[in-house]
Amino acid sequence: GSIALVGFGFDSLIEVTSGAALVWRLHSDADESRREHLEAITLRIVGVCFLLLAAYVSYDSIKSLIWREHPRESIPGIVLAIASLIVMPLLVRAKRKVARGINSAAFMADSKQTELCTYLSAILVGGLLLNAFLGWWWADPVAALIMVPIIVKEGIEGLRGETCCH
Repeated sequence: GSIALVGFGFDSLIEVTSGAALVWRLHSDADESRREHLEAITLRIVGVCFLLLAAYVSYDSIKSLIWREHPRESIPGIVLAIASLIVMPLLVRAKRKVARGINSAAFMADSKQTELCTYLSAILVGGLLLNAFLGWWWADPVAALIMVPIIVKEGIEGLRGETCCH
């Protein structure tokens, strides 16, 4: 029942989609003009994924607040989120190193996606802990809503072909 935990899971699905698009881009990296075209497509895929995540999190968070849906405690969710807080920054650094090495805006955008996953992990931990230990059921959907403007910004930048490296 945790929107923050479900949103985190949905973000993981987006990570897989983004990663698959990047693998496709690597295998289709024949010539310069084609590479630029594929970079643009891949950036748009990442952007759309961000916007889909923002729409889902917004809808489910608002619904949870209106209907006063109390999420259950999730110790495995807390452990997973804490593990993500440790692993994700290391993955971001590795992805950015690869992105700079092959001069790929799409890979840089994907590293931004992973960085966002780190923020989601931190917010997830906060929402889950406040719900589990203080009984603040509303902390979970509010925590999820806090991320929506950041997610939308990243989605729009992806659609425009902008990344943190431009």
